[in-house]
Amino acid sequence: MAIRALLPARGGRLIEVGAGFGRLADEYRGYREVVLLDSSEVHVAAARESLAGDPRFEVVMGNACALPYPDGFFDATVCVRVLHHFADPGLVLAELGRVTRPGGVVVLEYANKRNLKSMGRRLLGRQRWSPFALGSVEYKPFHFDHAPVGVRRNLHKFGLRIECLRAASLFRLPVLARLLPLSILVGAERRLQAPLGSITPGPSVFLRARRVR
Repeated sequence: MAIRALLPARGGRLIEVGAGFGRLADEYRGYREVVLLDSSEVHVAAARESLAGDPRFEVVMGNACALPYPDGFFDATVCVRVLHHFADPGLVLAELGRVTRPGGVVVLEYANKRNLKSMGRRLLGRQRWSPFALGSVEYKPFHFDHAPVGVRRNLHKFGLRIECLRAASLFRLPVLARLLPLSILVGAERRLQAPLGSITPGPSVFLRARRVR
């Protein structure tokens, strides 16, 4: 839902960094060339098998902190469910900005440190770290929530200007899934993602940034 709202439907050359087994490949059918990059041999093999019949897709194994492409090579860059694996988001954001051409777009998702659940846990004394502190927090081994202000500063540092924000996974609570039909939760999320984007109350934030000249 968020990706469809933020990513231009058509374009020239696109890369998804941390593409896994190609779970989002159908969202890129309007692009002339698509690179799916991941660091897992298993995921890369699965993506190559499932997309073997489409010549527009190239599946590559690589490192998100050292993308094997020249500066400004892509019109659009996508990075979803990846940044939470890095204590320092700047390592990845620098590369996303580098390989995106001036005027091109980056669609990014990150795990939000300043979400309502964290605030509530802090107020109840069930959480030692503050959701309002700068920097990242390791909420479980090799998984990091990031402060929105830190992500914004890194984007600006690497030449990326935020255009749109969407708050996502607003109803990621087991009790809601038990009490309410999925259609109601999806409908509510659809209506609230954009209005709550700048407030970032949810555990996940999606954004579109444009590479400035």
